Parts: sequence; C-alpha cells; structure tokens
Amino acid sequence: MDKEKIVIQGARAHNLKNIDVEIPRDKLVVMTGLSGSGKSSLAFDTIYAEGQRRYVESLSAYARQFLGQMDKPDVDLIEGLSPAISIDQKTTSRNPRSTVGTVTEIHDYLRLLYARVGHPVCPNHGIEITSQTIEQMVDRVLEYPEKTRIQIMAPIVSGKKGTHKKTIEEIKKEGYVRIRVDGEIYDINDEIEIEKNKKHSIE
Repeated sequence: MDKEKIVIQGARAHNLKNIDVEIPRDKLVVMTGLSGSGKSSLAFDTIYAEGQRRYVESLSAYARQFLGQMDKPDVDLIEGLSPAISIDQKTTSRNPRSTVGTVTEIHDYLRLLYARVGHPVCPNHGIEITSQTIEQMVDRVLEYPEKTRIQIMAPIVSGKKGTHKKTIEEIKKEGYVRIRVDGEIYDINDEIEIEKNKKHSIE
C-alpha cells in the first residue's frame, strides 16, 4: 500500500464514470468543478464511505450494533485510506464557539490522547512535569538545607464562583493554620473577603 497517496480505481458512485484518481495524503486537497461533476460523490460517497465502513468493520460485533453500517461504495479499489471524518457543508451549529473538534466530537478523544501520551511542561520553568512517589517527594524535601521553611499546597477549589465560607471553615476545623486564596496567603483566622461572583482558587 502506498503510504503517500490515496489510490482510487473504478469509482462509479452516482454520476462518476469509472474514474481513477490518486490523492496525496497528509495534504490539504481541494476538489473543484461544475455542479454535478461528481465532487461530493467522490469525497463523501466514495472516499468517506469506504473509510468509515472499514473503521466500523474493525470494531467488535457489540460495538457495531450501535452504529449505522454504510454500504460499500461502487468502486473497484481504494488504497491508502485512514479512518475518515466527514463534515457536510449543510451541517450547521448555532454555537459560535463550535470548532471542527467539537462538531465532529473528536475533541474529547484528543484531550484523552494528549493526557495519556503527552509530556506536560511547566510554563514558568520549562521543566517536564512528572508524577512522583511519596518516597521521591520526601527525598526532594530532604535535599533542602536544615531550617529551610517550605509550604506544601493542595488544591481545594479550582476556578469556582462563590464565597466558599463553608470550605474555609472546614479547613480551619481540620487544624490548618494558613490558606492561599487566588495566589495570596492568609492566616486561617484572618477575615478573608471573597467576591461571590468571581471565580476563585483555594489551596
């Protein structure tokens, strides 16, 4: 299989007349032509239909029962296909914040992919963020000189509106003496003014 192009031979969907075509992969390809010349028949009814059909066939029988099975397009050969996404120009969304990712519902899968295989980096120091065991964290703290004062923070509220008085009272009852609100450190007994209609972070 040629990995650099999609090879189509004998496409006859709708008004396509047994055409052969090669399309480069990993490129932005535009199909133009007169109305009725077969642009949609090639893009949607041939390439997309076959890519989607092959993807569905790779799933388990249980998963396939929830998906609509697409008919095999009228074509002799298609090579070089990957799982396909189709966005019809008639598809509309009233949400101005919609993107290709949200319209195709691939956004959540990309988030999961990046969370699993990505390498997060601290934006302030350029250091890769990695998980650590308790032993590693203890060893890191013990590397500091004696009498060094450190603060260990744990996120309690992240970007939520409200005064969070109940949360602060619970923190106080648990015996903590300091709290950080929106980056500012307070004594737990201080009168902390938190605006109700703004988002806040508490640690």
